Amino acid sequence: MLELLSDRWWRLSNLYYIQDETGAEVKFTPNDAQRQLWDDIHANNVILKARQLGFSTFVAIFILDTCLFRGGTEAGIIDLNLDDAKKKLDKIKYAYKRLPEEIRAEISVVVENQHHLQWSNDSKVTVGVSHRGGTLQILHVSEFGKIAARFPDKAREIRTGAFGTIHNGSMIIVESTAEGAAGDYHDMVKTAQATKASGKKPSGQEFKLHFFPWHRHIGYVLPAESVVISSDMEEYFRELQAKHGISLSPEQKAWYTAKRKIVGPDDMFREYPSYADEAFYASIQGAYFAVQMTKAREERRIGTVPLDPSRPVNTFWDIGKNDNTTIWFHQNHGRMHHFVDYYENSGEGVEHYARILSEKASQRKWTYGVHYGPHDLDHSNWVLPGRETIKDVAARLGIKFHVVKRVPNKFDAIEAARNMLPTSWIDEKHCERGIQCLDNYRKEWDERRAHFRDEPLHDWASHGADGFMTGACGFRAVVAAATSERRRPRVGAVA
Repeated sequence: MLELLSDRWWRLSNLYYIQDETGAEVKFTPNDAQRQLWDDIHANNVILKARQLGFSTFVAIFILDTCLFRGGTEAGIIDLNLDDAKKKLDKIKYAYKRLPEEIRAEISVVVENQHHLQWSNDSKVTVGVSHRGGTLQILHVSEFGKIAARFPDKAREIRTGAFGTIHNGSMIIVESTAEGAAGDYHDMVKTAQATKASGKKPSGQEFKLHFFPWHRHIGYVLPAESVVISSDMEEYFRELQAKHGISLSPEQKAWYTAKRKIVGPDDMFREYPSYADEAFYASIQGAYFAVQMTKAREERRIGTVPLDPSRPVNTFWDIGKNDNTTIWFHQNHGRMHHFVDYYENSGEGVEHYARILSEKASQRKWTYGVHYGPHDLDHSNWVLPGRETIKDVAARLGIKFHVVKRVPNKFDAIEAARNMLPTSWIDEKHCERGIQCLDNYRKEWDERRAHFRDEPLHDWASHGADGFMTGACGFRAVVAAATSERRRPRVGAVA
């Protein structure tokens, strides 16, 4: 027995008991995904995963084992809220209390409460929603994607505070499903993904990416004959094979199709991604354009958009007073809208943006149509010579703005954008930042009342979204005016 107990993998595979999904007590046996994580573990780890692969349980057992067999270990667990953090500690308590009596007698609990567990060998585990101070040997951060999306200040506190408690020889395990294509978790995954793609082994200070898609779960299958797979889903599966080398069995395809009907495409991207980038396609909770952006991805309208050199390019602007200025580049194709480029910057004057427009026209061989500017165009902080207005200076530099009238109700502007998006094609490469803005433009979260307020959150995403709304409102008004003019009877005409 002493020889077996000296083998850590044997302990992790045979020594501990947990509760399964039904609440029954079962011996913990690592599944394939958990074993791969063990085989590939690094000092700093970021896990992007599908639901119900059991990583929280595995990490809880891993922390318990380290604390018991390596005295003096200090571990911390951070979660989205305190109740969820306590549940992680409960998993550790449950497994410890079912250990052989000889082990519990040798390493006994000396402190136990809802937030803290300490043993006689000076090892301890503390749970909470943040951690600062002291030195940890293991830090587990769960649902960091949701934390970063909903509470960016808290995510920054974890990154600057809790991560700072980890030193050489220690370990960080960050695991989460995705939540929007922005924020600390998104950036962490993309950086680790780039390191992995380069073939370079991550250093001790860099995060290693571990991605576990839904099709790694052995139980995600259904009888093939029990589900009718639509032509759209067949096309999706063919794309997985052609673009990502993902070959699925008929039973896996049946499970995915059935599950998608239940949870919806947006949550399917988030909770059961097929490949890493897909996990971030889902719009953030409370996003105003979630339905429209998900539909655009379903219909393959976010991807490569051809540029038509025979058609003029319109621009849709939002001009920041103290922050970002954004520009969408748009071509109209009858009832269809092609967004072929996007630009964003801050701290620059009108001359800078005139130069950018000129450079893009030269590089991409297009000419300009209408420049749609916001109603508060002349109230920005752009520095202007003399008493000239922004509109005058812009016109002198070749940008003749069509100023879009103010929409009294912000939700009318949001609705105009929602109406434009179903007939929009957006270039994934040239409009990457703009797409992120549309995905992440959302309602403000009231943390005290735990619900979304009926007003937009003003953050980095609102600038790109406002620019899109400027164009949606302005273009609609211009088209309506032109249609009305065409329908007006000419003098002398028979009404």
